[in-house]
Amino acid sequence: MPTATPTHGGPDAAGVARWDFSTNANACGPWSVALAAVQGADADRYPDPAYTALRAQLAQRHGVSPERVLIAASASEAIRRVTAWGARRGARCVWVPEHGYGEYAAAAASWGLACAAQPASADVVWLCDPGSPLGEEAPPARVHAAQSAAGAGAAVVVDLAYDPLRLSGQSFTTRWGADWLWQLWSPNKALGLTGVRGAYLIAPAGAEPMVAELQALAPSWPVGAHGVAMLEAWCDPACEPWLLTCRATLAQWRDALAERLCGLGWAVRPSAAPFFVARPPQPIDVHALRAHGVKLRDATSFGLPGWWRLSAQPPAAVDALQRALRAEAPEVGRAA
Repeated sequence: MPTATPTHGGPDAAGVARWDFSTNANACGPWSVALAAVQGADADRYPDPAYTALRAQLAQRHGVSPERVLIAASASEAIRRVTAWGARRGARCVWVPEHGYGEYAAAAASWGLACAAQPASADVVWLCDPGSPLGEEAPPARVHAAQSAAGAGAAVVVDLAYDPLRLSGQSFTTRWGADWLWQLWSPNKALGLTGVRGAYLIAPAGAEPMVAELQALAPSWPVGAHGVAMLEAWCDPACEPWLLTCRATLAQWRDALAERLCGLGWAVRPSAAPFFVARPPQPIDVHALRAHGVKLRDATSFGLPGWWRLSAQPPAAVDALQRALRAEAPEVGRAA
């Protein structure tokens, strides 16, 4: 069973980096409306244990019945709970993206579940659209394989954490429908409020009994008042126009970052998200960069040794990154 502290972007034992490219939080955030809602949350009282009003708001946002909405403490908690539910139902193996969030495989390992080579061989299938760290859209062949697995009784879940920040393309759930699979939403990244935990699942059509089973595995009040406030703000009609503006800015910042790194000799992979992976022309000293106030996300834990994930950041951060890289390797990219 895994015991190590999970690898993640954002603050760590060294604190908050001044120029943090390691986190995928919306660099245009936080959204002022959501921030004000969180700051004004009534922390003196428990939320409604059934989250009745919140589930109704989320259901309206997605055009489903409230009975299909399941509140979760976070995306990670939802992944753990779905895996536990699958194991209780007799699941033996899961399928996870080759390069993806480590929580899918870690949750499976904690229940002794094997990782299948193909979705068709799995009892629980995890998709991510767009995925991290590559920012790629789910390939059609993979989606079709997942649909076949769902038809054979597998639980298929798509993690849509980065869909609100998608900079190009369109989710397969929009093109082909989503009533056949579970949707996992964790809007704190899109809202720029990753310190506030709160997520939810939208169940497949007709899966209300399964929602009850998953609910039975939850602790009481998995989301506190602040998480409820954030999720309610997520349902505000003004949220989407704000995100539209963010996406335009993030696209500019992402492209400027990629151009700057290419000028320094890095290999940059294309992405549909406001983050991407890139490989430097020579190994970099992450501790030395941190001394310059810069933090990147090592992609080794994603199965991509030698690559780094970087998120779109404002111009001042990109300037700081270039200064730090040149300070540590002054011979690289002088012509850029």
